[in-house]
Amino acid sequence: PALAAATGAPILLHPDDLPLWLHTHPEHTPDGPLTDGQELTVAGTTLTVLHTPGHAPGAVCLYAPELGTVFTGDTLFQGGPGATGRSFSSFPTIIDSIRDRLLTLPGDTKVRTGHGDPTTIGAEAPQLDEWIKRGH
Repeated sequence: PALAAATGAPILLHPDDLPLWLHTHPEHTPDGPLTDGQELTVAGTTLTVLHTPGHAPGAVCLYAPELGTVFTGDTLFQGGPGATGRSFSSFPTIIDSIRDRLLTLPGDTKVRTGHGDPTTIGAEAPQLDEWIKRGH
C-alpha cells in the first residue's frame, strides 16, 4: 500500500490471493482484480495476465509478447520452480502452471524472475522432468 500511495498506482490482485492479502493488509482492499487473460497496458506495452498458481493460489505472470518477455515473479526461476513449502503452496500445481502456461511460450521468450538471474523458456523447458523427480 505504501508504494501505491506514493505513486498513485493501483493495487491489482488475483482474487485467489485475497485471503493472503487481507491477512497482511486488513486495512486496505485492492483496487481491482487481475484475471487470467486480462490485458494491461503499462508504458505503452501490453501485458497479458497468466494465472500460474502454485507458489501462491493467486500467483500470476505477466507476458509481454511484443518484448518477447515474461515476468514470472516467484513462479519460475533459472533452474526451477518457485518455493512451495508454505501451507498455501503446492508443488504439483506450480509444475502444472509452468508446463501448461509458461513452457508453451516461444523458446526464446526471456524470463524475468522475481529475483535472481534471467533465463529463457527454451533454457528451462528441458529441465521439467528433473524438477519433477527432484520434487521441489
